[in-house]
Amino acid sequence: MGLTSNTVLLLAVLSAVLLFAGTVWQWPRLAGGGWRAVSGRIGLLLATQLALFASVGLAANQAFGFYASWADLFGRETDQGVVVDHAAGGPKGPLRVVETRRVEGGGEPRSGGQIQKVAITGRTTRIASPAYVYLPPEYFDPRHRARTFPAAVVLTGYPGTAEALVNKLDYPRTARELAGDGRMRPMILVMLRPTVAPPRDTECVDVPGGPQTESFFAKDLPEAVTAHYRVDRAPGSWGVIGNSTGGYCALKLAMHHPQVFAAGAGLSAYYKAPIDPTTGDLFQGDKTLRDEADLRWFLKHRPAPGTSLLVTSSKVGESNYKATLKFIEQAKATNKTRISSIILESGGHNFNTWRREIPPTLEWISGRLSGP
Repeated sequence: MGLTSNTVLLLAVLSAVLLFAGTVWQWPRLAGGGWRAVSGRIGLLLATQLALFASVGLAANQAFGFYASWADLFGRETDQGVVVDHAAGGPKGPLRVVETRRVEGGGEPRSGGQIQKVAITGRTTRIASPAYVYLPPEYFDPRHRARTFPAAVVLTGYPGTAEALVNKLDYPRTARELAGDGRMRPMILVMLRPTVAPPRDTECVDVPGGPQTESFFAKDLPEAVTAHYRVDRAPGSWGVIGNSTGGYCALKLAMHHPQVFAAGAGLSAYYKAPIDPTTGDLFQGDKTLRDEADLRWFLKHRPAPGTSLLVTSSKVGESNYKATLKFIEQAKATNKTRISSIILESGGHNFNTWRREIPPTLEWISGRLSGP
Protein backbone atom coordinates (compact mmCIF):
# COMPACT_ATOMS: atom_id res chain seq x y z
CA MET A 1 0.00 0.00 0.00
CA GLY A 2 1.37 3.36 -1.07
CA LEU A 3 2.14 6.33 1.12
CA THR A 4 -0.77 8.31 -0.34
CA SER A 5 -3.25 5.41 -0.17
CA ASN A 6 -6.55 6.10 1.56
CA THR A 7 -6.34 2.59 3.02
CA VAL A 8 -3.07 3.42 4.78
CA LEU A 9 -4.57 6.60 6.21
CA LEU A 10 -7.70 4.75 7.34
CA LEU A 11 -5.63 2.06 9.07
CA ALA A 12 -3.54 4.68 10.86
CA VAL A 13 -6.65 6.51 12.09
CA LEU A 14 -8.30 3.25 13.15
CA SER A 15 -5.14 2.24 15.05
CA ALA A 16 -5.07 5.58 16.86
CA VAL A 17 -8.73 5.27 17.86
CA LEU A 18 -8.33 1.69 19.10
CA LEU A 19 -5.16 2.51 21.03
CA PHE A 20 -6.84 5.50 22.65
CA ALA A 21 -9.84 3.38 23.65
CA GLY A 22 -7.54 0.63 24.91
CA THR A 23 -5.55 3.12 26.98
CA VAL A 24 -8.70 4.41 28.67
CA TRP A 25 -9.95 0.84 29.24
CA GLN A 26 -6.69 -0.52 30.67
CA TRP A 27 -5.62 2.52 32.69
CA PRO A 28 -7.22 1.39 35.99
CA ARG A 29 -5.43 -1.99 35.74
CA LEU A 30 -2.12 -0.19 35.19
CA ALA A 31 -2.51 2.26 38.07
CA GLY A 32 -0.06 0.48 40.33
CA GLY A 33 3.47 1.55 41.12
CA GLY A 34 5.33 -1.58 39.99
CA TRP A 35 7.65 -1.59 37.01
CA ARG A 36 5.20 -3.61 34.94
CA ALA A 37 2.37 -1.11 35.50
CA VAL A 38 4.64 1.84 34.75
CA SER A 39 6.01 0.14 31.62
CA GLY A 40 2.48 -0.63 30.50
CA ARG A 41 1.36 2.98 30.88
CA ILE A 42 4.43 4.24 29.02
CA GLY A 43 3.91 1.69 26.22
CA LEU A 44 0.24 2.54 25.72
CA LEU A 45 0.86 6.30 25.75
CA LEU A 46 3.79 5.99 23.34
CA ALA A 47 1.88 3.74 20.95
CA THR A 48 -1.13 6.06 21.00
CA GLN A 49 1.02 9.13 20.35
CA LEU A 50 2.83 7.42 17.47
CA ALA A 51 -0.47 6.37 15.89
CA LEU A 52 -1.83 9.91 16.22
CA PHE A 53 1.36 11.37 14.77
CA ALA A 54 1.24 8.94 11.84
CA SER A 55 -2.42 9.78 11.17
CA VAL A 56 -1.81 13.52 11.17
CA GLY A 57 1.33 13.15 9.04
CA LEU A 58 -0.39 10.95 6.45
CA ALA A 59 -3.37 13.31 6.29
CA ALA A 60 -1.10 16.34 5.86
CA ASN A 61 0.88 14.58 3.15
CA GLN A 62 -2.30 13.75 1.26
CA ALA A 63 -3.51 17.34 1.55
CA PHE A 64 -0.25 19.04 0.56
CA GLY A 65 1.53 16.42 -1.56
CA PHE A 66 4.92 16.58 0.15
CA TYR A 67 5.99 13.01 -0.70
CA ALA A 68 4.71 10.68 -3.41
CA SER A 69 5.92 7.32 -2.08
CA TRP A 70 7.65 5.59 0.82
CA ALA A 71 10.92 5.71 -1.13
CA ASP A 72 10.47 9.43 -1.64
CA LEU A 73 9.78 9.93 2.08
CA PHE A 74 12.91 8.04 3.17
CA GLY A 75 15.14 9.56 0.49
CA ARG A 76 15.51 6.31 -1.43
CA GLU A 77 13.86 7.33 -4.69
CA THR A 78 16.01 6.17 -7.59
CA ASP A 79 13.72 6.01 -10.61
CA GLN A 80 14.26 9.64 -11.65
CA GLY A 81 17.32 11.77 -12.02
CA VAL A 82 20.27 12.44 -14.26
CA VAL A 83 20.75 9.89 -17.03
CA VAL A 84 23.61 9.52 -19.51
CA ASP A 85 22.13 9.47 -23.01
CA HIS A 86 24.27 10.85 -25.83
CA ALA A 87 21.69 10.24 -28.55
CA ALA A 88 19.66 13.44 -28.15
CA GLY A 89 17.02 11.94 -25.96
CA GLY A 90 17.28 8.40 -27.31
CA PRO A 91 15.44 6.70 -30.16
CA LYS A 92 12.01 7.63 -28.79
CA GLY A 93 12.77 11.34 -28.68
CA PRO A 94 13.09 13.78 -25.81
CA LEU A 95 9.40 13.53 -24.82
CA ARG A 96 7.32 10.37 -24.52
CA VAL A 97 3.65 10.16 -23.51
CA VAL A 98 3.15 7.55 -20.78
CA GLU A 99 -0.59 7.82 -20.14
CA THR A 100 -3.58 10.11 -20.65
CA ARG A 101 -6.49 11.10 -18.42
CA ARG A 102 -9.49 13.40 -18.38
CA VAL A 103 -9.50 16.75 -16.67
CA GLU A 104 -11.55 16.69 -13.46
CA GLY A 105 -15.14 17.58 -14.25
CA GLY A 106 -14.52 17.39 -18.00
CA GLY A 107 -15.65 14.99 -20.70
CA GLU A 108 -13.96 14.02 -23.92
CA PRO A 109 -10.77 15.91 -24.87
CA ARG A 110 -12.60 18.08 -27.41
CA SER A 111 -14.89 19.44 -24.70
CA GLY A 112 -12.89 19.01 -21.51
CA GLY A 113 -9.24 18.99 -22.53
CA GLN A 114 -6.76 16.27 -21.60
CA ILE A 115 -3.90 15.63 -19.19
CA GLN A 116 -0.96 13.62 -20.50
CA LYS A 117 1.68 12.14 -18.25
CA VAL A 118 5.00 12.35 -20.07
CA ALA A 119 8.64 11.41 -19.61
CA ILE A 120 11.11 14.09 -20.68
CA THR A 121 14.83 13.67 -21.28
CA GLY A 122 16.93 16.79 -21.73
CA ARG A 123 18.86 16.81 -24.99
CA THR A 124 21.80 18.81 -23.62
CA THR A 125 21.60 18.26 -19.86
CA ARG A 126 20.61 14.57 -20.00
CA ILE A 127 18.26 15.20 -17.07
CA ALA A 128 15.19 12.95 -17.06
CA SER A 129 11.97 13.99 -15.38
CA PRO A 130 8.29 13.06 -15.45
CA ALA A 131 5.72 15.79 -16.04
CA TYR A 132 2.03 16.34 -16.66
CA VAL A 133 0.93 18.27 -19.74
CA TYR A 134 -2.50 19.90 -19.85
CA LEU A 135 -3.91 20.36 -23.36
CA PRO A 136 -6.98 22.63 -23.60
CA PRO A 137 -10.17 21.51 -25.40
CA GLU A 138 -9.34 23.74 -28.38
CA TYR A 139 -6.23 21.64 -28.99
CA PHE A 140 -8.48 18.76 -30.08
CA ASP A 141 -11.02 20.78 -32.07
CA PRO A 142 -10.73 19.94 -35.80
CA ARG A 143 -11.45 23.58 -36.59
CA HIS A 144 -8.20 24.52 -34.82
CA ARG A 145 -6.00 21.69 -36.09
CA ALA A 146 -3.37 24.17 -37.30
CA ARG A 147 -3.61 26.45 -34.29
CA THR A 148 -0.64 26.93 -31.96
CA PHE A 149 -0.87 27.78 -28.28
CA PRO A 150 1.15 29.69 -25.68
CA ALA A 151 2.62 27.51 -22.93
CA ALA A 152 3.57 27.84 -19.29
CA VAL A 153 5.81 25.70 -17.11
CA VAL A 154 4.22 25.15 -13.67
CA LEU A 155 6.51 24.14 -10.78
CA THR A 156 5.82 22.76 -7.30
CA GLY A 157 7.71 23.53 -4.14
CA TYR A 158 10.34 21.25 -2.57
CA PRO A 159 10.03 18.33 -2.23
CA GLY A 160 6.51 18.43 -3.72
CA THR A 161 4.89 16.17 -6.29
CA ALA A 162 3.80 16.97 -9.82
CA GLU A 163 0.52 15.17 -9.08
CA ALA A 164 -0.31 17.86 -6.52
CA LEU A 165 -0.41 20.49 -9.28
CA VAL A 166 -3.12 18.43 -10.98
CA ASN A 167 -5.07 16.99 -8.05
CA LYS A 168 -4.60 19.48 -5.20
CA LEU A 169 -3.96 22.85 -6.86
CA ASP A 170 -6.30 22.09 -9.79
CA TYR A 171 -4.33 23.91 -12.49
CA PRO A 172 -5.93 22.05 -15.45
CA ARG A 173 -9.51 22.45 -14.25
CA THR A 174 -8.94 26.10 -13.34
CA ALA A 175 -7.34 26.88 -16.71
CA ARG A 176 -10.20 25.20 -18.58
CA GLU A 177 -12.86 27.07 -16.62
CA LEU A 178 -11.13 30.45 -16.97
CA ALA A 179 -10.70 29.98 -20.72
CA GLY A 180 -14.32 28.85 -21.00
CA ASP A 181 -15.42 32.06 -19.28
CA GLY A 182 -13.24 34.14 -21.59
CA ARG A 183 -10.97 35.27 -18.75
CA MET A 184 -7.81 33.79 -20.26
CA ARG A 185 -6.66 32.33 -23.55
CA PRO A 186 -6.39 28.55 -23.94
CA MET A 187 -2.86 27.54 -22.91
CA ILE A 188 -0.72 24.43 -22.65
CA LEU A 189 0.53 23.82 -19.10
CA VAL A 190 3.64 21.72 -18.41
CA MET A 191 3.50 20.70 -14.76
CA LEU A 192 6.42 19.18 -12.87
CA ARG A 193 8.50 19.61 -9.75
CA PRO A 194 11.82 21.45 -9.68
CA THR A 195 13.42 18.44 -7.97
CA VAL A 196 14.74 16.81 -11.13
CA ALA A 197 17.68 15.14 -9.35
CA PRO A 198 15.97 13.72 -6.24
CA PRO A 199 16.37 13.80 -3.37
CA ARG A 200 18.64 16.82 -3.87
CA ASP A 201 17.11 20.29 -3.91
CA THR A 202 19.07 22.00 -6.68
CA GLU A 203 17.12 25.30 -6.52
CA CYS A 204 17.10 25.42 -10.35
CA VAL A 205 20.85 26.05 -10.36
CA ASP A 206 23.36 24.77 -12.91
CA VAL A 207 25.47 23.07 -10.25
CA PRO A 208 29.17 22.97 -11.22
CA GLY A 209 29.98 19.33 -11.84
CA GLY A 210 26.37 18.41 -11.01
CA PRO A 211 22.83 18.62 -12.41
CA GLN A 212 22.38 21.45 -14.90
CA THR A 213 18.89 22.20 -13.66
CA GLU A 214 18.53 25.78 -14.89
CA SER A 215 19.56 24.78 -18.39
CA PHE A 216 17.08 21.91 -18.33
CA PHE A 217 14.17 24.25 -17.59
CA ALA A 218 15.34 27.12 -19.79
CA LYS A 219 16.44 25.13 -22.85
CA ASP A 220 15.74 21.40 -22.88
CA LEU A 221 12.19 21.47 -21.53
CA PRO A 222 10.78 24.12 -23.93
CA GLU A 223 12.62 22.46 -26.79
CA ALA A 224 11.17 19.01 -26.04
CA VAL A 225 7.63 20.30 -25.53
CA THR A 226 7.68 22.48 -28.65
CA ALA A 227 8.91 19.55 -30.76
CA HIS A 228 6.02 17.36 -29.58
CA TYR A 229 3.07 19.75 -29.20
CA ARG A 230 1.64 22.67 -31.16
CA VAL A 231 3.29 25.38 -29.07
CA ASP A 232 3.61 28.81 -30.61
CA ARG A 233 7.22 29.35 -31.68
CA ALA A 234 7.11 33.14 -31.68
CA PRO A 235 9.16 34.97 -29.03
CA GLY A 236 7.16 35.65 -25.89
CA SER A 237 5.08 32.46 -26.06
CA TRP A 238 6.39 30.85 -22.87
CA GLY A 239 5.74 31.69 -19.22
CA VAL A 240 6.60 30.04 -15.92
CA ILE A 241 4.68 29.78 -12.64
CA GLY A 242 5.68 28.22 -9.33
CA ASN A 243 4.96 28.14 -5.61
CA SER A 244 7.54 28.32 -2.81
CA THR A 245 10.77 26.81 -4.21
CA GLY A 246 9.04 26.63 -7.58
CA GLY A 247 8.16 30.31 -7.19
CA TYR A 248 11.80 31.22 -6.67
CA CYS A 249 12.68 29.13 -9.72
CA ALA A 250 9.95 30.78 -11.81
CA LEU A 251 11.20 34.28 -11.05
CA LYS A 252 14.82 33.33 -11.61
CA LEU A 253 14.13 31.60 -14.92
CA ALA A 254 12.17 34.60 -16.22
CA MET A 255 14.88 37.02 -15.07
CA HIS A 256 17.86 34.99 -16.32
CA HIS A 257 16.19 33.94 -19.58
CA PRO A 258 13.80 36.70 -20.72
CA GLN A 259 14.35 35.60 -24.32
CA VAL A 260 12.60 32.33 -23.38
CA PHE A 261 10.12 33.30 -20.67
CA ALA A 262 8.12 36.45 -21.29
CA ALA A 263 6.55 36.21 -17.84
CA GLY A 264 7.28 34.56 -14.49
CA ALA A 265 5.01 34.27 -11.46
CA GLY A 266 6.34 33.39 -8.01
CA LEU A 267 3.66 32.41 -5.49
CA SER A 268 5.05 32.70 -1.96
CA ALA A 269 8.51 32.86 -3.48
CA TYR A 270 11.78 33.65 -1.77
CA TYR A 271 14.51 35.58 -3.54
CA LYS A 272 17.79 33.90 -2.72
CA ALA A 273 18.82 30.26 -3.05
CA PRO A 274 19.36 28.70 0.39
CA ILE A 275 22.27 26.47 1.29
CA ASP A 276 21.29 23.67 3.65
CA PRO A 277 21.53 19.87 3.97
CA THR A 278 18.92 19.37 1.20
CA THR A 279 20.84 21.48 -1.33
CA GLY A 280 24.45 20.66 -0.61
CA ASP A 281 27.07 23.03 -2.05
CA LEU A 282 25.23 24.48 -5.05
CA PHE A 283 27.92 26.91 -6.18
CA GLN A 284 31.22 25.10 -5.54
CA GLY A 285 32.97 28.37 -4.73
CA ASP A 286 31.68 30.17 -7.85
CA LYS A 287 30.91 33.66 -6.49
CA THR A 288 29.27 34.85 -9.72
CA LEU A 289 26.90 31.89 -9.76
CA ARG A 290 26.06 32.46 -6.10
CA ASP A 291 25.43 36.18 -6.58
CA GLU A 292 23.23 35.70 -9.66
CA ALA A 293 21.09 33.20 -7.73
CA ASP A 294 20.21 36.12 -5.43
CA LEU A 295 17.39 37.82 -7.35
CA ARG A 296 17.68 41.15 -5.55
CA TRP A 297 21.41 41.20 -6.26
CA PHE A 298 20.64 40.41 -9.88
CA LEU A 299 18.25 43.36 -10.21
CA LYS A 300 20.85 45.68 -8.72
CA HIS A 301 23.97 44.54 -10.57
CA ARG A 302 22.80 43.18 -13.92
CA PRO A 303 20.93 44.84 -16.80
CA ALA A 304 17.21 44.82 -16.07
CA PRO A 305 15.61 41.82 -17.79
CA GLY A 306 12.84 42.60 -20.27
CA THR A 307 10.25 40.32 -18.75
CA SER A 308 7.07 40.53 -16.67
CA LEU A 309 7.11 39.33 -13.07
CA LEU A 310 4.32 38.61 -10.60
CA VAL A 311 5.00 38.07 -6.90
CA THR A 312 2.56 37.11 -4.15
CA SER A 313 2.51 37.28 -0.36
CA SER A 314 0.19 38.04 2.53
CA LYS A 315 0.41 40.59 5.31
CA VAL A 316 -0.22 37.91 7.92
CA GLY A 317 0.95 34.34 7.52
CA GLU A 318 3.79 34.57 5.00
CA SER A 319 7.41 35.01 6.03
CA ASN A 320 8.35 36.60 2.69
CA TYR A 321 6.14 39.69 3.05
CA LYS A 322 8.85 42.27 3.78
CA ALA A 323 11.25 40.74 1.26
CA THR A 324 8.51 40.82 -1.37
CA LEU A 325 7.86 44.53 -0.80
CA LYS A 326 11.60 45.24 -1.18
CA PHE A 327 11.75 43.16 -4.37
CA ILE A 328 8.78 45.06 -5.81
CA GLU A 329 10.47 48.40 -5.13
CA GLN A 330 13.69 47.24 -6.78
CA ALA A 331 11.87 45.97 -9.86
CA LYS A 332 9.85 49.19 -10.13
CA ALA A 333 13.09 51.17 -10.18
CA THR A 334 14.24 49.42 -13.38
CA ASN A 335 13.25 50.65 -16.81
CA LYS A 336 12.52 47.26 -18.40
CA THR A 337 11.24 44.77 -15.83
CA ARG A 338 7.47 44.95 -15.35
CA ILE A 339 6.34 43.96 -11.86
CA SER A 340 2.88 43.02 -10.55
CA SER A 341 1.79 41.61 -7.22
CA ILE A 342 -0.96 39.87 -5.29
CA ILE A 343 -0.89 40.77 -1.57
CA LEU A 344 -3.49 39.03 0.57
CA GLU A 345 -4.58 40.31 3.96
CA SER A 346 -3.85 36.87 5.45
CA GLY A 347 -2.82 33.47 4.18
CA GLY A 348 -0.25 30.90 5.17
CA HIS A 349 2.38 29.10 3.14
CA ASN A 350 0.00 26.39 1.99
CA PHE A 351 -2.24 25.01 -0.75
CA ASN A 352 -5.29 26.94 0.39
CA THR A 353 -3.47 30.24 -0.10
CA TRP A 354 -2.12 29.25 -3.50
CA ARG A 355 -5.55 28.12 -4.69
CA ARG A 356 -6.74 31.68 -4.01
CA GLU A 357 -3.87 33.08 -6.09
CA ILE A 358 -3.84 30.67 -9.03
CA PRO A 359 -6.90 31.98 -10.97
CA PRO A 360 -5.69 35.62 -11.11
CA THR A 361 -2.15 34.37 -11.81
CA LEU A 362 -3.33 32.37 -14.83
CA GLU A 363 -5.28 35.36 -16.09
CA TRP A 364 -2.23 37.57 -15.60
CA ILE A 365 0.21 35.29 -17.40
CA SER A 366 -2.21 34.69 -20.25
CA GLY A 367 -2.26 38.43 -20.89
CA ARG A 368 1.55 38.64 -20.89
CA LEU A 369 2.23 35.96 -23.51
CA SER A 370 2.13 36.39 -27.26
CA GLY A 371 0.35 34.08 -29.67
CA PRO A 372 -3.03 33.79 -31.36
